[in-house]
This record gives sequence, structure tokens and C-alpha cells, in this order.
Amino acid sequence: MPAVLPTTALDADGESFDVVVVGFGIAGGCAALEAARAGARVLLLEKAAVHGGTSSMSGGHFYLGGGTAVQQATGHDDSVEAMIGYLMASTKDPDKEKITAYCESSVEHFDWLEDLGFEFERSYFPGKAVIQPGTEGLMFTGNEKVWPFRQDVAPAPRGHKVPVPGDTEGTRIVMDLLRTKIEEAGVEVRYETGATNLVTSDGTATGDVVGIAWKSFEKTGTVRAGAVIIAAGGFVMNADMVARYTPALGSKLFTLGSTYDDGLGIRLGESVGAALENMDEPFITAPFYPPSSRVKGIIVNKDGKRFVPEDSYPARTSYHVLQQPDQVAYLIVDSAHLGEDHMPLVPLKDGFETLEEMEAGLGMPEGVLVETVNRYNEHAARGEDPDLHKHPDWLAPQVEGPWAVLDLSLGVALYAGFTIGGMATTVDGQVRREDGTVVAGLYAAGACASNIAQDGNGYCSGTQLGEGSFFGRRAGKAAAALRAG
Repeated sequence: MPAVLPTTALDADGESFDVVVVGFGIAGGCAALEAARAGARVLLLEKAAVHGGTSSMSGGHFYLGGGTAVQQATGHDDSVEAMIGYLMASTKDPDKEKITAYCESSVEHFDWLEDLGFEFERSYFPGKAVIQPGTEGLMFTGNEKVWPFRQDVAPAPRGHKVPVPGDTEGTRIVMDLLRTKIEEAGVEVRYETGATNLVTSDGTATGDVVGIAWKSFEKTGTVRAGAVIIAAGGFVMNADMVARYTPALGSKLFTLGSTYDDGLGIRLGESVGAALENMDEPFITAPFYPPSSRVKGIIVNKDGKRFVPEDSYPARTSYHVLQQPDQVAYLIVDSAHLGEDHMPLVPLKDGFETLEEMEAGLGMPEGVLVETVNRYNEHAARGEDPDLHKHPDWLAPQVEGPWAVLDLSLGVALYAGFTIGGMATTVDGQVRREDGTVVAGLYAAGACASNIAQDGNGYCSGTQLGEGSFFGRRAGKAAAALRAG
């Protein structure tokens, strides 16, 4: 835990800024830009030698809705009410105030992002994929069409992707444009400079945050600040914190993050009494598609029983795999729907000429798998799934042998994950203590704050970038207003 420093650590004639932002990922960059545009003198510290953080590694999905220009151009009706309804229904312990704010401002935030200097392509990708393979601007990236969510809320696609093909580094173009806007706004950016400690008014964890200490190679120093915004990433690269909070993200998973996702931002918050939320909730996924035809297969556990609708977003599927006996699961798909392997994270285990041979080969109780597959096929032929209510678009009997078995088991499939929890904050990013009061002068955003993406079961691809940029903006505005006040 970083030590809290007293005001005597600040030079009387030393540097002073209205707002100091820690971390130049999507959240920190948006916070710095909005604070500067609101008239604050802003310092942005980034431990790496370049901007971007973990954000730049991602494919470029922003979860947006309520009637964006892309939704309208592609003929997809959406409303603020529907977006709120879906996020409330799919999120564990939803924060209604934050979800409402996010959804009500989603169209405005879409426009703000495009004003950085790029445009989401006005096109739609109808297939099943983790992210659009091309430059299509819109697709379903959550469980909106998955039962039971589609029963109560009209489904709408909300996964907006930047116009970069492929599934990695698409966000880099946004970060490059954000860097240019930040420079134009007069933000002072210092690279290879990391925060080390917070300075409080009385040198204790209960004081107001009034500054920050920094380190750049062998140089150290302090800066007086009217407000500090921490946006320094998650903790997936901190083995001790992972073992303590999210042991599921252990040695069997590939971690999604950068070297700097070391949890320091969260620990800085803890040093002044920040409450933490959802620290035990990881995002874990092992996509078994594309090709999307595999979604028409069935997923069973080690006992040969189905347990999740196969058209779920892969993070939701993975969430339920981890609840199964020994965390073992298999995707069973016939020759007509196997297709070519475009994302070999889930390996082919074996092929079988008959279901009986498959059942025996997988060591399942006699007759259970055969009954499961036959029941599925019988109802799928009629476009029905009375057991798990898979969407009719993805129902097809699996009858063309031989059958393939892909291994979705933890430790076999290449599961990847990152952390979701972080500091408890208000809708404007103010850091909360356990008693609900705020830590005066301290804000948090991005992966070191807990906002609306709270567990893998309800996670939508694009939520991290969407909420990180949106709540980063709010934190920047609020911190600048604190300075003005």
C-alpha cells in the first residue's frame, strides 16, 4: 500500500496544476481533454513511453445506443429506455444512476467520439463474431437477443466498431486522435512518469487529496493539485491482487492487459480510504466462433447435459462453463456446421461416427448425451428450444455425422480475461469511502474504477471503452468544476 504523504512534501514554490490525471488510456485521455476544455490547467502522467495504455491493444468496440447515427443508418430502432432496460436486466447489482446517465448521453457521446476526427462506418455485420472481421460499424456484441433478456426488452445491436479491420489495435486510431486533441487543448503530458503516492491535507488517509508524488527513472518530485483523477488501469498483471480477488484469472488463463495493469491506481485509492467494488468479478472468455455456424451446435457439461444457450455472448458462456462440474464443457457440432477454424481458441478434441461412441469416448453417463442431442434435434427441427430458449436464428438439428467435439474446458481452451472491479465512485467519478462519503479531491475512471461492467455474465463487448471514455469525460468535467469552485 503506497504511503500517504503530508503537505510538507509539497514545495512551497513547486509545480501546481488544477487537475492531475494519472494514466493516458481511453479514460485518462478523455478526462484530461474535458478538464482542459473546461478551463483547467491539466497535467497528464503516463508511466509508459507512449500514450494508449491497454486501450490501444483492443479492437475498437464502443457499446453505444439509444439511436446513434449508425443504428439509424442501418435501420435498427433503439431507445434510451430499451438500452437502460437491457443493462439493468443483464448487470449484477446494477447502478441505476450510472446506467441511466450512460444511456441518456449515449448518442451525445457517440457524436463526441466522432468529433475527435473519425467516423464509424454506417454498416451492419449480421453474423456471430466477437468483433466485426471487417470495418462494419455495428453488430450485436452482448446478449440482447439471448433469452431471457429479449423477452422483456426489444433487442438492438450496440457494438460500434472503429473502421479498422481485424480484432486488435483498432482503438489505436482513437487514441492517436485523442492525443492530438489533448495537445491542442494545452494539456501537459509527461511520459515515462508514474504516480507513486497521494498527498493529503493532513498526511492521513482521511484528509483531502491535494497533490501527488511522481517518479521518472531516478527522478522524483511532487505536484500540488486541485484534483487528482486516477485512470491507471486494472490489476490483471498483479499476481498478488489476482490471487486475492480473482483467483479464476490464474495460471490457466491468458491475461488481457499491458505491463502497467498492475493495480497501482487502485492501491493509491485504497491508501486514502477508497472503497472497492466487484473486485472478485473477472471477465473471462474463450470464443468458439467464428464460423458462426458453430453456434447452431450444442454445449454440454461432463455429464452430457446442456446448461447455457449457445447463442450467448462468449463471456456469458464462459461464465457458465466455470460453474460446471470440474469446469469441463464440450461443444458438439455436426459436419454440416463445423466449418473452418477461424479462431482456434477452443481446440478440436475428437471426432465420432456415432453419438454412442462420443458418449463413451468422453466418459459420460450412458444414455444421457444421446438423449440430450436427440431432444435438441427434435425441437430444433421445429424451430424451438423449450429447455434453454436459444434464438430461432441459431437452431439447427445436428444430424450429419461424423460429429466433432471441441473442448471448452478451463485449462484446455485458451481462456483470456481481465479484471472488472475497482474503486467505488459516484456518477461523476468521485471516489467513495466505505461509509459512502467521498474522498475530497480524488476521482477515478476506466479499469481502476467500478462502473457499469460488473461481471462476465452480463458483459457486452465495448463496455470497457464505452464507459471508460464516457465516465472519464464526466470525471474530467467534475474535477475542473471543483477547481473553479
